[in-house]
Amino acid sequence: MLMPELQQLAQTLGITGVGRMRKSELITAIQANQANQGGLGDNGGSAEQEAPPVTEPDKTSSTVETAAAGTESTESAVEASARGRRATRPAGPPQPRKHSQAEEATDVAAESNDDKNADNDRPNRQRRRVRSQNNDADRATAQTSDRSSSDRDDNADDRGSRSERRDFDDNGGNRRRNRRHRDRSDRDRRRGGRDRAEQRSERNENTNSEDEQLLPVAGILDILDSYAFIRTTGYLAGPDDVYVSMSQVRKNKLRRGDAITGAVKPTRGDDDRGNKRREKYNPLIRLDTVNGMSSEEARNRDEFYKLTPLYPQERLRLETEAHLLTTRVIDLVTPIGKGQRALIVSPPKAGKTMVMQAIANAITTNNPECHLMVVLIDERPEEVTDMQRSVKGEVISSTFDRPPSDHTTVAELSIERAKRLVELGHDVVVLLDGITRLGRAYNNASPASGRILSGGIDSTALYPPKRFLGAARNIENGGSLTILATALVETGSMGDTVIFEEFKGTGNAELKLDRKIADKRVYPAVDVHQSSTRKDDLMMGADEQAIMLKLRRVLGSLEQQQAIDLLLDRLKKTKTNAEFLMQIVKTTPGGD
Repeated sequence: MLMPELQQLAQTLGITGVGRMRKSELITAIQANQANQGGLGDNGGSAEQEAPPVTEPDKTSSTVETAAAGTESTESAVEASARGRRATRPAGPPQPRKHSQAEEATDVAAESNDDKNADNDRPNRQRRRVRSQNNDADRATAQTSDRSSSDRDDNADDRGSRSERRDFDDNGGNRRRNRRHRDRSDRDRRRGGRDRAEQRSERNENTNSEDEQLLPVAGILDILDSYAFIRTTGYLAGPDDVYVSMSQVRKNKLRRGDAITGAVKPTRGDDDRGNKRREKYNPLIRLDTVNGMSSEEARNRDEFYKLTPLYPQERLRLETEAHLLTTRVIDLVTPIGKGQRALIVSPPKAGKTMVMQAIANAITTNNPECHLMVVLIDERPEEVTDMQRSVKGEVISSTFDRPPSDHTTVAELSIERAKRLVELGHDVVVLLDGITRLGRAYNNASPASGRILSGGIDSTALYPPKRFLGAARNIENGGSLTILATALVETGSMGDTVIFEEFKGTGNAELKLDRKIADKRVYPAVDVHQSSTRKDDLMMGADEQAIMLKLRRVLGSLEQQQAIDLLLDRLKKTKTNAEFLMQIVKTTPGGD
């Protein structure tokens, strides 16, 4: 109870000097007064002598004691609650409790009635006084309880607000930490997310049990954006390809086109439920050799584009037998050397396929030290079969019924394989049929750059074929890459003309076939006037060069058809080109 309520209760009980008492003294006086009233009731006080004997005083005293006890406990709870929480209003004098108008009117009416009937109705007045005290005590207890509940609610609200702020801070911190963690995770995924497969491959390599039998594997390495494969069935993707992680590629400094030998785990069969337990691609467990070398030796090899290129200086002799006139004519009009970059320019049905077969067979016969690769792009399947049966070298093909992406993949992987062999000091000869179809394939497979040339050719589609043809070179101190590529002309397609014009100036040798000569069934249908080799004097001696100059002058004075007819007629009468050149010396004026 508040101090004004206690003072009012003390005045009601007849206690004097309440204005000078403290709260604790006031509560003690009220309790003592209630105890004295209880004693008087038991011993038969003056109140009982004046009024008729009733049983209400005992009940009243017990009710007052109960109210006082409740008041004391309530006051202690209020004081404890007040100590446990902050002050919700500024300090000041105590504010009296506001009674409602109905309560004040009731009190005034009761007091007036008590004054009038004081002598006649003393017991009723005492009962009303006790009832009023009980009502005041009940109201005080209820208000104290409500105030305590409100204080507890305020404290709970304060604690809840602090807890919510703390939770909000914690949640905000958690969100910030989670955001930072996600950012780090994203960076880790960008930086090393691709290496999960590599780590799995390394774990497979490290956890390989000794008693498990491994199977040997061999093929050509094809490196893509973030992974690599060993092509075991050729230069295109197959179901038996072996997966190679990028960590293995970087660790052993592997390059695209390397011939890899190693070991893989045997493919497991189905489990008890009938599900296949093998992965889509079997990973490489052990690396044995790289291009016939150990992995330590392969790390120290030179790079292809760091090697010094030179003009061809060593001759590739194509002459084999006397009756094979195609190779004999090529030796005379377009001599080929190691490291040559030659174009065989031919219209349709001019005999370029027969020329390619003759060159391939001559190289395998006269130059067995050279590694021959015949690359057929967008060709007819029957021509591929014919080339495989007639040529002893390596035939790599992608027929016209395959998508353009397969054409580009075969071409890129084959030229990379040739570069790896040149890095080892080998002489490689690549016969490409043809550069025009390869340009078409890149034009169809590559995304549009927005700049379209004549004939619908994209400007960026011609760079990869140029890179293919530009790889031909003679390497200083050993090794060479010779490329002979066919180019189609007179097809009626503006795109083919654009492609040929782009490559016409890149070669250092050109063999021109003529459709008019082929229509007369004269083979090889070589245009002697348009066929030549740059810097051919580096591949022959001074005497041979002088004789070839006289031959050129004689053939240049004749018509195109007459020149090839004369040349073929004289070659048929001689067994070798050397014998033919000696006849030129004897029969040509000024031969001395």
